[in-house]
Amino acid sequence: MVPWIASLLLLGWLRIVVAFAVKGDILWNDMCPGPEKLGRSKVVLDEGKYYGGIQQDGKFTIPGVPAGTYVLSVSTHDFIFDQLRVDILNTTPPAVEVRPYIPGTPLNPPSSVILPHPISLVVRQKHDYFVAHESFSLLAMFKNPMMMIMLLTAVMAIGTPYLMKNMDPEALEEMRASQAKIASAQSAFATGDFKSSISALMSDEPAAVPQPQPKAGPAQNKSRSNKNKRR
Repeated sequence: MVPWIASLLLLGWLRIVVAFAVKGDILWNDMCPGPEKLGRSKVVLDEGKYYGGIQQDGKFTIPGVPAGTYVLSVSTHDFIFDQLRVDILNTTPPAVEVRPYIPGTPLNPPSSVILPHPISLVVRQKHDYFVAHESFSLLAMFKNPMMMIMLLTAVMAIGTPYLMKNMDPEALEEMRASQAKIASAQSAFATGDFKSSISALMSDEPAAVPQPQPKAGPAQNKSRSNKNKRR
């Protein structure tokens, strides 16, 4: 049993030897002048697999990090920091290499730029959670396609009678013939006579325009009643 215990102790000792402490500090600036402004935050590796708290002077330490490749970021509520690639090398003694990292890009191949260790981090941007309420805009309302269609329909409905009054008689007759042709094609299409509908649309001959019948006057109504009495 003694050799087994010795082996376990040796493996544990090797693991402790290979582990490394990642260190650095937060550089305060006008956007974040101190820890009170930063609030409760911590520096994490791989979204919290290993982490360390931030002290009042801005220094942080992530202890016991084994050899491997990690992404370092700052977990905070109000501010945005740069993310870095951290490589813990399995050497004797263990070493660390810090490189820039752009979120969303692959880790490999690594950047050729090597940053110093201990790490220095600076606030780059502040989170803006406030979304201003969109105010009423007449121009934005008329950018809506449905509103444009409604406006065009209203203009046509109001302006068509005035346009027809000022039209040339021949142009007015042509327009009425075209309307009659379309009405005839729609009627044929509604009854299922597709051939007649297509022929009415393709025909160059104007469709017959129904003429309004004159209203019967009092004299005509009287003569018609006399004829009915004689019969």
